[in-house]
Amino acid sequence: MRRFGWIIPAFLIFASVVNAQFGTQDLVNVMAYKNSDKSVPGSELKIALKVDISDSWHINSNNPKDDFLIPTDLEIKSVDGIILTNVVYPKAEDLKFSFSDQPVSVYEGEVFIYASLIIPGSIGKGNYPVEVILNYQACNDATCMPPASVSDSINIEIVNDASESKIINQEIFSGADTKFVITDDSGEETLADTLESSGLFISLLLVFLGGLALNLTPCVYPLIPITIGYFGGQSEGSTGRLFVLGLVYVLGMALTYSVIGVVTAMSGAVFGALLQNPIVVIIIALVLVTLSLSMFGVYEFKLPDSLVAKAGGAKAGMAGAFLMGLTLGIVAAPCIGPFVLGLLTYVAAKADGFYGFIMFF
Repeated sequence: MRRFGWIIPAFLIFASVVNAQFGTQDLVNVMAYKNSDKSVPGSELKIALKVDISDSWHINSNNPKDDFLIPTDLEIKSVDGIILTNVVYPKAEDLKFSFSDQPVSVYEGEVFIYASLIIPGSIGKGNYPVEVILNYQACNDATCMPPASVSDSINIEIVNDASESKIINQEIFSGADTKFVITDDSGEETLADTLESSGLFISLLLVFLGGLALNLTPCVYPLIPITIGYFGGQSEGSTGRLFVLGLVYVLGMALTYSVIGVVTAMSGAVFGALLQNPIVVIIIALVLVTLSLSMFGVYEFKLPDSLVAKAGGAKAGMAGAFLMGLTLGIVAAPCIGPFVLGLLTYVAAKADGFYGFIMFF
């Protein structure tokens, strides 16, 4: 074993020489941009990081195919409650190198990484520096450098009036929606990816088909005979009346979700920031735990008998059908939750009230 004791020191010397000659800081350089010169509390700020990679070198993508390769990762450093979200990495290239039997997912040359910064609603007026950090591993066809980081800073000026801000760096952000795709950690497309890459008509069609597919989930099955019994008892032999009742019922259900879509879209970044706030998450968890205690006999939760008597029995007519539609979607929520949550996240990022209304409608 002593005969080969020189291997590790020699490797360390070689790595030091390579490091000294190239310098990981010189292999990758970055420059950060923002799309607005000023921001207001509770808003969302788009940022872009231009990454310049030296010739004959590459960095691993955010989702390399081999476990031993270090993925590229974007993060920020801020002590003011500003949150990084919706990171959009560029499309990677699959290239073949001598050190791997399979093609490697990499970035070469000049690429852009896009992301959003959630500005907390409680932040005060002033200037806030944010350090944008790129963690990466640089390689060429013969060797890989140790993992390294490079960063750039942007200054976020907070004002109280949104009219004071203006759009900047449009040439940097103009290609964000057409040249890049958002992927989750597994590299698979999410619901947001599919909707973002589709036009409005196709997106509405996909959401409509998704709604039809949700009728096949287990939570919906018990509601089918209830719905049939309710409308069957009011048909009175008239197909036209039954159709109108069904239409009112569907409109009630659509209104419930449309309100959710509008509220989410109008709250925009605030909605996402609240769901990422530990205090909000803890409060929701405590409410759920408290409600669950009734299932263990700790307490009994029931409405007064007078209200139960008034609410008991299905209300006939248009008003009854509309009310049933308003409430039925909530009853089926456990099974349709994942789909709705994905759509809520996408609509919140869009921050467009009309878009949120028609998507959920």
